Amino acid sequence: MEYLHSLLKFAVNMGASDIHVKPEHHATIRISGELFPVQVDPPSKEQVEELVRFMLPRHLEARLDREKEVDFSYMHEGLGRYRVNVFYQRGNLCMAMRHVKTNIPTFDELHLPEQLAKIATAERGIVFVTGATGSGKSSTLAAMIDHINTAEKCHIITLEDPIEYTFADKQSVIEQREIGLDTLSFERALVHVMRQDPDVIMVGEMRDSQSFMAALAAADTGHLVLTTLHTNTAYSAIGRILDFFPAHERDQIRRQLAGNLRAVVCQRLVPAIAGGVAPAVEIMINTPTVRKLIEENRLDKLSAAIETGSEDGMQTFNQSLFKLVKAKMITEEEALAKATNPDALKMNFRGIFLDESRRILASA
Repeated sequence: MEYLHSLLKFAVNMGASDIHVKPEHHATIRISGELFPVQVDPPSKEQVEELVRFMLPRHLEARLDREKEVDFSYMHEGLGRYRVNVFYQRGNLCMAMRHVKTNIPTFDELHLPEQLAKIATAERGIVFVTGATGSGKSSTLAAMIDHINTAEKCHIITLEDPIEYTFADKQSVIEQREIGLDTLSFERALVHVMRQDPDVIMVGEMRDSQSFMAALAAADTGHLVLTTLHTNTAYSAIGRILDFFPAHERDQIRRQLAGNLRAVVCQRLVPAIAGGVAPAVEIMINTPTVRKLIEENRLDKLSAAIETGSEDGMQTFNQSLFKLVKAKMITEEEALAKATNPDALKMNFRGIFLDESRRILASA
């Protein structure tokens, strides 16, 4: 497949993170967050279909025909590994490819807070890594798994759709199971994983109530569960989980979550002064204060608990962005564009820090 080889080689040489292909249009690549057309002849409908069928694993052919979209990983010798989503638009096959770096990144390489190492080596509980699509959740999760693999003697089982980073055993023993290839579904795998003697379970994405309940059961019996979720802040992850359930079940789920949550880590990628991106990271630890607020359904107070919980390793997006600016990693303008509360951050840059959050908690 000459077109595929040339496209991937060009994307890798340009440092692209994503590649988009659809019939009769120039392929498009994303570099440092911006989209650029590739100035070669656009592929025809037949060429894209041939490309998809060449890359698509045989066990997923029927799913694509049935469901009209599918995820899988693709490895090109010499050009790396890719996470691929194939889908239809206007009746034509299209695909989006994300280049997954071969080397598993470390916390230092990703510029992540030291607190994540402590979170990763917790004995039990559920850890959520959250953020919008493309915010680096998979890389952070991989760094956490590799940290455990390096520092702890554990049995780690990952459930992924598809497998992105491949791990080699270090101190730990790791098995990676791909949905559709090694198991039928997240739910089925989570039910059976408890019979496989795991210490740590990584679930690629928390998608529904069934997978959450299975993960909750694992955490409740003394396992550490790491997973991802799509939310824009750490504290909103609680509400997002509760939305999986009907209203009459949410009180019970909230109490169970309060007892088993370890932490929520939420990311936003910010253009860096030196090029590339830097992660702004909001961290919520399940301290006694946070647990009480969740149990009593005072979720609107969680942001204040995060802001005042720096001694426990917590930080808000504003606090993280402020640190990145002071470290000269990002500009004030980029920080304000990514801030949850730009007005408050602008005051921080002027040396004004209000103690509003402590007042909110004191009145709670």
